[in-house]
Amino acid sequence: MASQVAKSFIKAARPTSTAKFDSARRALSVGAALHQKKTLKDRTGKNVVLVDGVRTPFLVSFTDYAKMMPHELARHSLLGLLQKTGIQKELIDYIVYGTVIQEVKTSNIGREAALAAGFSDKTPAHTVTMACISSNQAITTGIGMIAAGAYDIIVAGGVEFMSDVPIRHSRKMRALLLRLNRAKTPAQRLSLLASIRPDYFAPELPAVAEFSSGETMGHSADRLAAAFGASRAEQDEYALRSHTLAHEAQQKGYFTDLIPVKVEGKDALVEKDNGIRVSAPEQLAKLRPAFVKPHGTVTAANASFLTDGASACLVMSEAKAKELGLKPKAYLRDFTYVAQDPVDQLLLGPAYGIPKILDKAGLKLSDIDSWEIHEAFAGQILANLKAMDSDWFGTTYLGRQGKVGSPDLAKWNKWGGSLSIGHPFAATGVRLAMHTANRLVREDGQIGVISACAAGGQGVAMLLERHPEATAD
Repeated sequence: MASQVAKSFIKAARPTSTAKFDSARRALSVGAALHQKKTLKDRTGKNVVLVDGVRTPFLVSFTDYAKMMPHELARHSLLGLLQKTGIQKELIDYIVYGTVIQEVKTSNIGREAALAAGFSDKTPAHTVTMACISSNQAITTGIGMIAAGAYDIIVAGGVEFMSDVPIRHSRKMRALLLRLNRAKTPAQRLSLLASIRPDYFAPELPAVAEFSSGETMGHSADRLAAAFGASRAEQDEYALRSHTLAHEAQQKGYFTDLIPVKVEGKDALVEKDNGIRVSAPEQLAKLRPAFVKPHGTVTAANASFLTDGASACLVMSEAKAKELGLKPKAYLRDFTYVAQDPVDQLLLGPAYGIPKILDKAGLKLSDIDSWEIHEAFAGQILANLKAMDSDWFGTTYLGRQGKVGSPDLAKWNKWGGSLSIGHPFAATGVRLAMHTANRLVREDGQIGVISACAAGGQGVAMLLERHPEATAD
């Protein structure tokens, strides 16, 4: 009896040719479903797209760009964008441009750069500032303008120029000089000049520090790394990863958003980023702490460096792009801004922004094909990753049932990041967007996340979706 049952089971298990075909068809159907690309809905009613973007090479400050002015560097990015996309400057409706450390002579640098680049004086432009996410703010301002129906074609970008920053007289000296300017007689002027004291000559130097707390960002990064247990060895290892991946991408020609810059007095064109350096782990370990001495973990090697650079991108509706015969890089699907405690959580923008944007779109970490996250400090990156993978942080600060989880690091900043490529504060957002769009093409991905922290305890997270006509050139 048992043998008969066994024979019946075996016979039933042998598929007929039709059954084999049905099984194969079901397998293909399941496989297709598993590999089907997830798409995101348009929230603007305009299907806003990132057509293309460019950036100047990002250079260590006080090198080849040192004698330029910020609006000149910005001008190169605007002209480079026009050249790369082929769009006529007369078609641009509005320009939104970011900067952080402002040159006092060109306070609305968006307008001055546009005029210098030959845009019509009828094309309005304004400047935004939101620390390290200024060009993200420029992009999302453009999205809002298009969604509102106010304009069709926006140029967004940003510039930072740390080789020449404003250094002010002391408050006492400024007050005296203003009074001197109003003095009406030689006697009054002499009296004012006689009141000058030695401390009047002490200048006010700009610093990457919080006005609300007086703490430098590097010091805050050191405390944050310590709070989340990010060791010096982990930070050095991450910094080396960033430089190694950036070097590989540079050698492979992946930085197709770069435009060459002709600098007056230089024979050769500036054609590549000059801060990428792959060092031996032993060399990194020898460096002394830069901020918290002698026991801090943030060094010159695992922190981003002062950088000069500019970027610009072209944003419009998908319909307008088709009308003009342009092939977009990506859909600009969604964005969110976050803010938190600027003292103890200054650099945790991504840990707050990423789960917020994913929840908003109904996405999981596993749905993301490309992560482009701003690297202010290696310790800041590690702290954000540890925060996202912490049940305590998720329940205490994010109001979740538990942790957000850990992103796939095989998809994380695969072409390096701000630690290696450089970080001109207001220009980085466009670089993040372009690397996301181009990586989605080269890596056959569909959805990318951009996120960054910023001074003031703020941050941004954005969702990009690959456009079907996108190329990586």
